[in-house]
Amino acid sequence: MHTQAVSSRIMPLNTESLFAARMRNMRPSLVRELLKNAGGPGFISFAGGLPNPKFFPAEALIAATEAVLREDAANVLQYAVSEGYPPLREWIAARYKQRFGLDIPIEEILITSGSQQGLDLLGKVLLDPGDVVINERPGYQGAIHALSMYQPRFAGVTLGDAGLDVDELGRTLQTHSGRAKFVVITPNYQNPTGITYSDANRRAIADVIRRHNVLLVEDDPYSELGFAGETAPPVRAYLEDRGVLLGSFSKIVAPGMRLGWLVAPQEIMRRVVIAKQGADFHSNNFAQRVLHRYLISNPIAEHIARIRAGYASQARAMIAALERHLPPDIPFTRPQGGMFIWVTLPEAADSMAILKDAVAQKVSFLPGAPFFTDGDGRRYMRLSYSQADEATIEEGIARLARVVLQHLDAPAAEHAAAG
Repeated sequence: MHTQAVSSRIMPLNTESLFAARMRNMRPSLVRELLKNAGGPGFISFAGGLPNPKFFPAEALIAATEAVLREDAANVLQYAVSEGYPPLREWIAARYKQRFGLDIPIEEILITSGSQQGLDLLGKVLLDPGDVVINERPGYQGAIHALSMYQPRFAGVTLGDAGLDVDELGRTLQTHSGRAKFVVITPNYQNPTGITYSDANRRAIADVIRRHNVLLVEDDPYSELGFAGETAPPVRAYLEDRGVLLGSFSKIVAPGMRLGWLVAPQEIMRRVVIAKQGADFHSNNFAQRVLHRYLISNPIAEHIARIRAGYASQARAMIAALERHLPPDIPFTRPQGGMFIWVTLPEAADSMAILKDAVAQKVSFLPGAPFFTDGDGRRYMRLSYSQADEATIEEGIARLARVVLQHLDAPAAEHAAAG
């Protein structure tokens, strides 16, 4: 009896042939490469949109952790329902009612692993390759990155001082009728610009959305961080079954808990829950239980007020430093909340080149290019004031301004040398 010989030659592994098509256009961030070696003693970062750890309620979370484990460890440490811990969802619903008068049933609330997962789940449920996502220009780079995995085409709509250009939004929706699935915005203290949409702009956006078969996705992680208190109601207030909301506990409690939420009409929510089950069954049950105990056992309004006051002071310090160290013909936003200031440099400026030299001077920021989907953004800088104290902000802006002014003088010097 003969057996067929099996070849002993080992086939080389061609990993490129194994990757999904969706990964072919995904590239590592050039900004992260530039920032990879940034840090160390004396380094000042205005790059990351990170909450300030001095506002993390560590002791209160320790107490909440001990309480839930002592009282109900068997359930706290067990698997849980995909939609999330019901009392936590009820707290979120009550917060919308208290702040905006919105009645949102908990059946329309899903606990997510941060609001970033909410964006990913929406992409998974709603987008086929070639579908159109209409986004702000400039828009949140995390949304661009998360949704790019599902191979949509992006259509940017100009963001002005009061919100989206509503006429441009209407034209863009008309152009992409039948392929546009949703419009994604950050209406409160927007990332990267710090701009807040006016109530009139929100109503006008709602009017446009209602004339098209499209959803509005409001990514809203910053609305609790208004320096003057409450903000205008979400656009969802004027849209009902066409509005999806994303929220986060990262900015008002702690980002390490990785908890946020998604609000969606029930026919959308049913599919999102299925996608959630395929991703991770449910968000961290232990963290949900600890968070809920913290929220109901502590004066959360006072805690948020401390964060607002701290960021307001840091924003004022950065605005004052920019006014001192940059020439008056370089404009920048003056946010009334959130974490960010957006600087517009002259057209010839290259913020990526500026970043490279700024890192050498031990200061960093985010250049504008990652916030655009059409190759624009070279002349912009995003500065975050949330992590630095006032003295550090002054020193960091002074360093950064010196680098910026050197770059702005360079084209004139080159031109003179060529002449």
